[in-house]
Amino acid sequence: MKKFKLFSLLLLSIGMFFAGCQKDKIATDPVKIHWDRDVCQRCKMAISERKYAFEVVNPHNGKVYKFDDIGCGLLWMGETKISWIDDAVLWVSDAKNGKWINARKAYYTDESITPMAYGIAAYSKEDVPKNSKTIDFAKAKKIVYKIEKLNMQKLKEMRKQ
Repeated sequence: MKKFKLFSLLLLSIGMFFAGCQKDKIATDPVKIHWDRDVCQRCKMAISERKYAFEVVNPHNGKVYKFDDIGCGLLWMGETKISWIDDAVLWVSDAKNGKWINARKAYYTDESITPMAYGIAAYSKEDVPKNSKTIDFAKAKKIVYKIEKLNMQKLKEMRKQ
């Protein structure tokens, strides 16, 4: 009987050891932004407009990258050469109430005045302004790239003068 108790205790200890070694799930939820203190990963401006914030979460380690405008986040994703970008978890603030929503599933409009002038605002299905034409994530991304291309052309022209 003593051997059985000792053996049971040993098995219990081993089980607890392996349970403690179990890999924890990596958090991919959006994180709190410290308004007017956190800076945009791309443009380095303070993030102050609550309705247009954007976050990219690395699904492998949970590291969060914060942006002041969805345009900055989308351009950063294209500019960086990181292997996990296609698996990234993307969050955007709902332009009506500031709550985080899945950026890939959000409804977008392209007529807003945003911090970096890309004009893209995100909404949950319930919060889309009435009579607004909405676009999906892929179309919003194309608009951002088009605006950035125009900005770069203007910059080149200004440098020539």
